[in-house]
Amino acid sequence: MVSLSHRCVFCHAISPLCLCCVKQKDQFDNLEKHTQWGIDVLEKFIKFVKERTEIELSYAKQLRNLSKKYQPKKNSKEEEEYRYTSARAFLATLNEMNDYAGQHEVISENMTSLITGELTRYVQELKQERKSHFHDGRKAQQHIETCWKQLEASKRRFERDCKEADRAQQYFEKMDADINVTKADVEKARQQAQLRHQMAEDSKAEYSSTLQKFNSEQHDHYYTHIPHIFQKIQEMEERRIVRIGESMKTFAEVDRQVIPIIGKCLDEITKAAESIDHKNDSQLVIEAFKSGFEPPGDVDFEDFTQPMKRTVSESSLSNSRADGKSEPKFGGKSKGKLWPFIKKNKPPPPPPASASPSAVPNGPQSPKQQKEPLSHRFNEFMTSKPKIHCFRSLKRGGAGPEDFSNLPPEQRRKKLQQKVDELNRDIQKEMDQRDALTKMKDVYIKNPQMGDAASVDHRLAELGQNIEKLRLEVQKFEAWLAEVEGRLSMRSEARRQSGLYEAQNTSAVNSCAQDRESSPDGSYTEEQSQETEMKVPATDFDDEFDDEEPLPTIGTCKALYTFEGQNEGTISVAEGEMLYVIEEDKGDGWTRIRRNEDEEGYVPTSYVEVYLDKNAKDVYKSLEKISE
Repeated sequence: MVSLSHRCVFCHAISPLCLCCVKQKDQFDNLEKHTQWGIDVLEKFIKFVKERTEIELSYAKQLRNLSKKYQPKKNSKEEEEYRYTSARAFLATLNEMNDYAGQHEVISENMTSLITGELTRYVQELKQERKSHFHDGRKAQQHIETCWKQLEASKRRFERDCKEADRAQQYFEKMDADINVTKADVEKARQQAQLRHQMAEDSKAEYSSTLQKFNSEQHDHYYTHIPHIFQKIQEMEERRIVRIGESMKTFAEVDRQVIPIIGKCLDEITKAAESIDHKNDSQLVIEAFKSGFEPPGDVDFEDFTQPMKRTVSESSLSNSRADGKSEPKFGGKSKGKLWPFIKKNKPPPPPPASASPSAVPNGPQSPKQQKEPLSHRFNEFMTSKPKIHCFRSLKRGGAGPEDFSNLPPEQRRKKLQQKVDELNRDIQKEMDQRDALTKMKDVYIKNPQMGDAASVDHRLAELGQNIEKLRLEVQKFEAWLAEVEGRLSMRSEARRQSGLYEAQNTSAVNSCAQDRESSPDGSYTEEQSQETEMKVPATDFDDEFDDEEPLPTIGTCKALYTFEGQNEGTISVAEGEMLYVIEEDKGDGWTRIRRNEDEEGYVPTSYVEVYLDKNAKDVYKSLEKISE
């Protein structure tokens, strides 16, 4: 008889269903849970990277919006502010922050492509592989269970056939021992026993074959199929672990790759900050808001005690008054006041006649101009306020006159120059369009099939009219510009000549004082005063036509830019040229220089770099004091 039980190849237990089979099923469940946990970890990392990329994109977007928010708007006042180095440094910082935001976008893109996308595809492949492995494991488990069931069925059939064979044998023996039973019944019982024995032998052979087959399948299951499946699951899990480690390295490398570029952005910001020049910004402010107004002169002293000190007879006083009424003074409005008691002052600048710095004659103005009392000066100062008021209203956005007459002289000159440059650019654009249309018309004339040449005539006529209008506008603004530049240059010339005027005035006052002291009654007659007054302007006008002695040099200068001296009184200089300085800038923006004995004139102070000789300057000032 064959044993109805079998021995397990792992635990060697003899039982119908060994404990290893149950534990094997549990191990599959544990492995299934663990591999699912590994996939969950991988998906969690993918989600983490996705949220990181979203943060990077959001941060980059906010940085770009921030940079765009503070960028200067086109055609706005903010563009003028970026002339200053500090404002340009801030603009460079905004641009670098824009590039800085771009690097965060690069981080987001690289993480999305190298980590999120790759891991998402890998997770899908991993799920398919895991599913396949566990499907193979379950299939192998079901196959061994099926083989076990077949073995059990064959074993039960063999057991049943053996029992029936025993009963048939016992029945045959009982029938054979009974003398009352017929021989046929005994033969029938014997045949039945033999049949049962044959069936038992067949069941035994079948059971033996099934058992051998099961043992072979079980051996293959536990030593080949299951270990192979477990090995594949192990390799799958190890690949998952390696892959998540590589993804974490990539996560760090993506950041590390942009660090040099971010460092360059920060270096550029630092460089922009170091380029700020406070001296240059201050000079720009001075140039931008320099008004060009002349400082007010000294207030004249009005001597109300004069009539008390004068001890003249009524006849001489009346004669002097009569002479004052009958003979006009060289000044236009003299009322016979005593010349020595009128404080000398700088003559007012003559009306502008040219845009050059030396448009006024070389001779000084007549000192017979009557001084106005303090009340008149105060009224004149008060009447100048509406101009300043208009200037402020213009800054607030109010409309100003076309010639910018509401602005200070220097600001007005700059505005007029900007307007002239703008009109010249418009003229150039219109001329370019006209040239293009002319060429098109020539093409149409040569190739009529390409178009009608007469179709562009109307547009050409419009462009010609526009160019003519713009040229008239340019002429108008250039005339205003010449007027402003003439006034500024004349003020400089007037200040330059005021020293000579004061010296002559002082000599005239001293002469009158000596005549008064030599008079027996301590006074002087009006004829002496008039004679003195008439002599001074004669000397002044003679100086205008006489050749002046050349002024001494007080230093040297270097031309920073090329200047074309097209106006009278100016001199052309080339960039880098060294020249002599013979007169400093008096506040009007012009410096008088000399190239040689025959060439001298004015140039803008901002176009030259002046190197004054201290000794020569002191001598020059001493000569001025002596002349005064």
